[in-house]
Amino acid sequence: MMRVLAIGGFLVGLALFGLVEWLARREGSKIPTLGELCGYVMRYEVGPVPVGRIGLFGFWWWIGWHFLAR
Repeated sequence: MMRVLAIGGFLVGLALFGLVEWLARREGSKIPTLGELCGYVMRYEVGPVPVGRIGLFGFWWWIGWHFLAR
């Protein structure tokens, strides 16, 4: 039962992600696309340290460690 709930939760999350991305790509939308959001985060720096890139790398590492590694 828990497996079905987990899969359903991921499917709902994927559908919401797709909906937000579709809404962001409409003409005149003020919602940023995922690419624009990632570009904004990756440009963030504190002095010479690329904090945004390090944070994004850490986020992907965390996702991979928790959801993709077995």
